[in-house]
Amino acid sequence: MDLSPLFISLKVALFATCITFVLGLLAAWLLAKDENPKRRIIKGVLDGLFTLPMVLPPTVVGFFLLLLFGRNGLFGELLEKAAISVVFTLKGAVLAAVVVSFPLMYRTSRGAFEQLDKTLVYAGRTLGMAEYKIFLKIILPSCWPGVIAGTVLAFARSLGEFGATAMVAGNIPNRTQTMALAIYSAVAGGNREAAYLWVGVTMLLSFTSLMLINALAIRRKKQETQK
Repeated sequence: MDLSPLFISLKVALFATCITFVLGLLAAWLLAKDENPKRRIIKGVLDGLFTLPMVLPPTVVGFFLLLLFGRNGLFGELLEKAAISVVFTLKGAVLAAVVVSFPLMYRTSRGAFEQLDKTLVYAGRTLGMAEYKIFLKIILPSCWPGVIAGTVLAFARSLGEFGATAMVAGNIPNRTQTMALAIYSAVAGGNREAAYLWVGVTMLLSFTSLMLINALAIRRKKQETQK
């Protein structure tokens, strides 16, 4: 049995989660900390754009990525000049996974940031702490359960991504064929044994991710009870 879909899926999910973690945290904190009522409309528009990939069909997301990163796309032409190819490569699979998993990281982290006790931040500023130190030493530790939950959800979403990946990266065995694409190919080719295998592996990894979130939630409740 060719195990390349498993390794490709894990590689894509890990790279995508690392990128989503940074971008999602940054976007969530910038919007959560901005309390200026004059920018409420701008914040609403940005929030809608950041969340849009969550509600759009993955094929629509993939279509827009092709328009942007295809050879004749807005960014595709610039990347071609730099000898960087995105479409039908592993980079395209990572890009698709980042876009579809970003809303999960962003929404979960923003919810955690908005529930933060702001007096902790004000206390840090009173003590003369730099903003980045406040973020690293006060905000992140206080919001860590929500951030971890968003990270795990983003990883699970990246692991099971299909539609956008098929549009941007294609279904190339040993190159861009993830487990989701391997399931599609197996069913289309009448190979049910392979389909059962990859369905089982995908379900196991996804279920493990969800159990991790539940374990973190239980641990947080125990800590709050002890306090």
